Amino acid sequence: MVTTYAITVPDEKQTERFERRRRNKNLRRRAVLPTTMLWVLALLMLFPLAWFLLSSFKPGSELFSYPLSFFPKEWTLDGYSAALDRIDFARYFLNTAIVATVSTVFTVFLCATTGYALAKYKNPWLSVLGLFILSMTMLPGEVILNPMFVVIRDLGLYNQLAGVIIPSIVTPTGVFMFRQFFISVPDELMQAARIDGASEYGIFFRIMLPLARPIALTLAIMSFQWRWNDYIFPLIILGDPDQFTLQIALRALVGAENIEWTILLSASVLSMIPLVALYLVFQKYVTSSNINAGLKD
Repeated sequence: MVTTYAITVPDEKQTERFERRRRNKNLRRRAVLPTTMLWVLALLMLFPLAWFLLSSFKPGSELFSYPLSFFPKEWTLDGYSAALDRIDFARYFLNTAIVATVSTVFTVFLCATTGYALAKYKNPWLSVLGLFILSMTMLPGEVILNPMFVVIRDLGLYNQLAGVIIPSIVTPTGVFMFRQFFISVPDELMQAARIDGASEYGIFFRIMLPLARPIALTLAIMSFQWRWNDYIFPLIILGDPDQFTLQIALRALVGAENIEWTILLSASVLSMIPLVALYLVFQKYVTSSNINAGLKD
């Protein structure tokens, strides 16, 4: 009597499925340590921010009581109401919004046009201009505060919001970002548009600028944050309390012998709301935009 055995040979799909599962398991095992470290770093960074936010809901007597408590024992909004009553919060908020918004619009537009010219037009003086603009990144902002103040004063812009806006509308970082992006755009795209009868302005506004939308949104978020949190330059240019920005007004709450901590914490939280809202609105557009849209390999 002859005994026969059946040997099952796995097909290619089963083999691929097995290999895929094994690779995924190895990847998950390798990602445990980096993921854990990232979560620990995120919690370490989140802890002081959460303490700051929760402290704005504490009464003044509880801020320095011992032992310290993370969560408020008595939740109160007195700090927020005092911040809106004790300082002209609406005026300072509006001044800061004007400076940040107008500066951001001009910064994105002028940096885009300058970066486009440096990337796509061949001219010796443009190369010299680009060298001067990029060399500004080597100078700390404090070095040029004195000459910039003299220029603003001589132009008659002292104690005006325009004196804060105009010097900050062109940033070397923004010009460099747009220049590097426009260099990656093939010249054939511009040549095809010229053959179709598009003007130079049409090429920039209808083709180049839409392609650079991720760069524009990224620079807009960065610029708005810079101008909203700027303290030194507005402090030098603005001497009239009616023209103060929010950061200068918050600094005025810090006295020589006494600090209104409840008002300072609550007003600081209110000043953060536009930045958080801006990030929540535009973050998905920046992360989801394809920076290579319309480009060829």
